[in-house]
Amino acid sequence: MSSCATLLFFYSNKCGYLKKVKDMALVLDKRLILLCCTFSIISVANAATTNGTFQVLMTIQKACTVTAGSASNITLLPVNSTATNTSASNTISINCSKTTPYFIGLAPSAANGGTTTGSGAMSSVANAATNTDKVPYQLNRTSATGPVWGNTATDTTQGNGVAATGTGQAQTFTVYATAPSANFTPDDYADTVTVNVNY
Repeated sequence: MSSCATLLFFYSNKCGYLKKVKDMALVLDKRLILLCCTFSIISVANAATTNGTFQVLMTIQKACTVTAGSASNITLLPVNSTATNTSASNTISINCSKTTPYFIGLAPSAANGGTTTGSGAMSSVANAATNTDKVPYQLNRTSATGPVWGNTATDTTQGNGVAATGTGQAQTFTVYATAPSANFTPDDYADTVTVNVNY
């Protein structure tokens, strides 16, 4: 009896001990889970986003370019010395930035007596030393007999030039030249005209 009772008592205590260990483990598991959850909550709660801003800046300045040169030469075809009012035309091209108002002036060479009213004179190309003749001509717009095209335009006024507004694309303008008389020494004559774009 005594042995049996002792054995049973020991076994009973052992079972109770195991139960306590299991209970403690369960409590620890719960506490550990709670602790992990707490850290997770703290981590989520501490997560944040801050921001700032900056700008991308650019200043676009107005600009114009002129396309002329030999492609724009006005050639008054070979004529007899008796010819009058010989006319021809060609084009110049201007490209100004969008919405930019501009005013085009044409200036015949001052060296040959050119004026601000678009009148000039052609001198001998190859024989200037011996042939001092100068052949007058007049520059016009719209037609050979249209308004004179001179060089009184400014960056705000048309004057006797041509006014336009830039599109960001090349714009073409026709220039007319007329030589009232060809009664001069037979020779090749030329003059240089400067295109002034005011904007």
